[in-house]
Amino acid sequence: MTTVPTFAVRPTFLGLADDDPDSPICVAGIPFDVGTTNRAGARSGPPAIRQASRMLVDGDHPVHWVSAARLPLADIGDFAIALGDIAGSLAAIEKQAAPIKHLVALGGEHGITLPLLRALAKRTGPTALIHFDAHVDTWPENFGQSYAHGSVFYRAITQGLVEPRRMIQIGIRSPVERAVYDWTREQGVTIITAQDVHEQGSAGIAGKIRQVIGEGPVYFSFDIDVLDPAFAPGTGTPEVGGLASWQAQAIMRRLGGLHFVGMDLVEVCPAYDVAEITALAGATMVWEYLCLLDIAKS
Repeated sequence: MTTVPTFAVRPTFLGLADDDPDSPICVAGIPFDVGTTNRAGARSGPPAIRQASRMLVDGDHPVHWVSAARLPLADIGDFAIALGDIAGSLAAIEKQAAPIKHLVALGGEHGITLPLLRALAKRTGPTALIHFDAHVDTWPENFGQSYAHGSVFYRAITQGLVEPRRMIQIGIRSPVERAVYDWTREQGVTIITAQDVHEQGSAGIAGKIRQVIGEGPVYFSFDIDVLDPAFAPGTGTPEVGGLASWQAQAIMRRLGGLHFVGMDLVEVCPAYDVAEITALAGATMVWEYLCLLDIAKS
């Protein structure tokens, strides 16, 4: 437990005082949303997630019994972007991510995942991918833009940054062109719909994730719109019929021991939030991930 009341915790992620970029695990904000296709505002996600994370510092994780205070973790602030320039911003994000040992990124829109995977692939080669989202994000382009947030995993697959047969998408439910959906499946990607999660349960889905991922490095990308708008209204492209917060937690809590090499939490748009519930959901999913890293070391 902290020595100050929750409302007075410093406005970093989990109230961290450490800002050393050489720390084993670094949290960084990426306030970028130029490639959004519906409601803008994810650029304001990082401070909202940090602010909401104050609720997570009063004790240990109630299942894993991990204390955030003892994690080798630093909040290194926000990455610089090229104002109004998608290509320039992606290049800048990749350069800043490159030297970080293990990056946990607070978005920002989902387009930030592409440069993070580019930076990671130079160190590890193509990785497996666990992707929570309402959308497949494998469109070749969005409204003429090849690097909008709905094309991020099309680029990741075609650029060889991920292993599509070790890639699994959870919570998919949005309208999508059949050709885009079929192309994604043809690459070897496993698609788990939100309805699958509701019907099969968290334990079954976690088992399927482990089966698909297997051994080797895995990247974790969590789009907050995987949650139903009842649990996460503050996002740019909400879709009804999504996961409840507890379902996402229950799945994540069963993924300990996987070889995670990085994470992002994206698409929190505070302007559309209510009582910080979306920001808190985002902060909590990052916390759940960090606790898995501690389990993997123990």
